[in-house]
Amino acid sequence: MIDFYFHPSVNPLKVALFLEESGLPYTVIPVDTSKGEQHTPSFRAINPNGKVPVIVDASGPGKEVRVFDSTAILLYLAEKTGQFLGAAEDRPELLSWLLLIASGLGPFSGQAVHFQLAAPQGLDYAVNRYRREAERHYQVLNDHLEDRAYILGKTYTIADISAWAWLTRAERVRLGASDPLGPFPHLKRYFESINERPAALRARSVGASHRFKTAMDEETKRALFPSNFSPTPIGS
Repeated sequence: MIDFYFHPSVNPLKVALFLEESGLPYTVIPVDTSKGEQHTPSFRAINPNGKVPVIVDASGPGKEVRVFDSTAILLYLAEKTGQFLGAAEDRPELLSWLLLIASGLGPFSGQAVHFQLAAPQGLDYAVNRYRREAERHYQVLNDHLEDRAYILGKTYTIADISAWAWLTRAERVRLGASDPLGPFPHLKRYFESINERPAALRARSVGASHRFKTAMDEETKRALFPSNFSPTPIGS
């Protein structure tokens, strides 16, 4: 059995989709990051970085193991099950795209959302920088998918699982756009094909029985962005 520490945000959504696709048994353990539950000593003992998702696999390789960071979890679970890895000869391509999503599409999408929806008004340079870079990554994927069903061609892999989760936030990344993926037709077709999978529908409902905090108040800001409230001035 896998304990899955979860909040309904993008990175846990990746793991939810893998678990639903693979059929691995798991238990959801809610972590309300807006209330700061990720900063408790008990959670930090599982993930010293204080982020979700995290899994604890009771049937790890010879012992119980914890895995944190969504990309690490996807790789771990794919290797554990032998699912969604593609063929051996696809490994270099898989890793390239998986890490491009982890280091490019993901962070720039996240910051685009932050500076458009959470940061103080007037930071136009940051809004432009992160939104345009997120859109550039959309274009890279769009061009790659012109003649492919999935990132590796015909084979659905953890790279697609990772990309899908970030694309669920396209309306926030391209805030105000009437059709956020409209300018990227191959990417839109690709996203919709994954979004219609039964496992994706189930993944979106993971944790639905738990009432997570949604208000963006002072407590939430301090919990989600603690470095903004550091008592030590920058450069000191």
